[in-house]
Amino acid sequence: MDTDDIDGSLGGEAMILKGFQRSGAKALADHLMNDRDNEHVSCLELRDFSSNQLHGALAEMHAISKATQCKQFMFSLSLNPPTDHIATEQDFLEAADRAEQQLGLTDQPRAIVMHEKEGRRHAHVVWSRIDADEMKAINLPHFKNKLRDLSRDLFLDHGWQLPDGLASYGNKSPLNFTLEEWQQAKRQGLDPREIKQTFQQAWERCDSQIGFKNALEDRGYFLARGDRRGFVALDVDGNVYAISKWTGLKAKDVKAKLGSPEILPSVDETRSTIRSKVTDQMRGYIRDIKDRQNCDFDPLRDQLRDMKNAHREERQKLKAGQEKRWTEETKLRSDRLNKGMRGLFDRLTGKAKSIHQQNELDARKAAKRDQQQRDFIVVEQMKERRALQREFQNLRRKHQMERTLIAQKIRTSIKALQNSSPSRSRDRGPDLSL
Repeated sequence: MDTDDIDGSLGGEAMILKGFQRSGAKALADHLMNDRDNEHVSCLELRDFSSNQLHGALAEMHAISKATQCKQFMFSLSLNPPTDHIATEQDFLEAADRAEQQLGLTDQPRAIVMHEKEGRRHAHVVWSRIDADEMKAINLPHFKNKLRDLSRDLFLDHGWQLPDGLASYGNKSPLNFTLEEWQQAKRQGLDPREIKQTFQQAWERCDSQIGFKNALEDRGYFLARGDRRGFVALDVDGNVYAISKWTGLKAKDVKAKLGSPEILPSVDETRSTIRSKVTDQMRGYIRDIKDRQNCDFDPLRDQLRDMKNAHREERQKLKAGQEKRWTEETKLRSDRLNKGMRGLFDRLTGKAKSIHQQNELDARKAAKRDQQQRDFIVVEQMKERRALQREFQNLRRKHQMERTLIAQKIRTSIKALQNSSPSRSRDRGPDLSL
């Protein structure tokens, strides 16, 4: 998980369902209740637990599992709606109900936690896999296929446009990437989608090895011969990217277009060339740009912090008000029932049963009313949050354009160094003015 947050980022174009069998109750509870990386965290449901806290609920799952040989005693599921749709609490509850029916986990103890971040709302569901009556784990055959089919049904039921991955199975989106690619890109401080698009756009622009090499260099990447005789590229810091992986192509397709990599310099030779050509002055220039771009976000981060605190305060006020009203309404419903001899008479005549039924109906209506109020405040707050998120996105696009210009400047400077004499290269650093 985060694979949770990673899931949300990777697959955030639908009510995409991603599930895992897992252990680690405390680690999962810590992760799901993490309010540092999420702007809002709320526990929507704890069903069939004695504890009213998520940590206690998952600890109960763990305790029960110890009577069995099952190690992965939990099944966790992430529910990600489309980016342009704000799901209600009822949407998540209904999706969870349908998922547990498909998986064979009906009526198993479960917890539902909702996360909000960058104007998006998603949910995580955790079920116990242990059948308490038979004290054995429930088998979940083909759960990935079942979740894929349910995702498709949810799209069609809500009238959402099917993504390629669901419209025809096996058509992987060219912008999908593996966890390894994601982690490598995150270490460089860039969105992996930006890096992957760079390689794919360079590939589309060229019809030969020279063309591909030049297209990559326009963006600050340098083609080289990998250790296994394949094609790789290096950025200005010497980090290595496999061409087939970052273009989403098979190695044989890369070779068919680019030919043999034997004429290219090795990784070590390319890294050495980059080190000698990209001067400390240029590295400092790039570092200054990155620092300035990071500072550009400070005003927006301040707005986000103030907005998050205000939204949390509004929700806390609503929660306190609803709890107070629920207590008062519960007392009123209780007061409808007579006590003593009158109460006994009411039970004999059937009047008490009628009052109980009315109380249950009123309680359900009150719960539905409270749920709708919570959904309303969330929708209104997320409209405000999404407006701020658009400002973040606009600034990121501006920064991306700046990074493109920097990469072009690097290429120009390196070519100038290559074309200059050794003595002039030592005496004069590259011209860094934009």
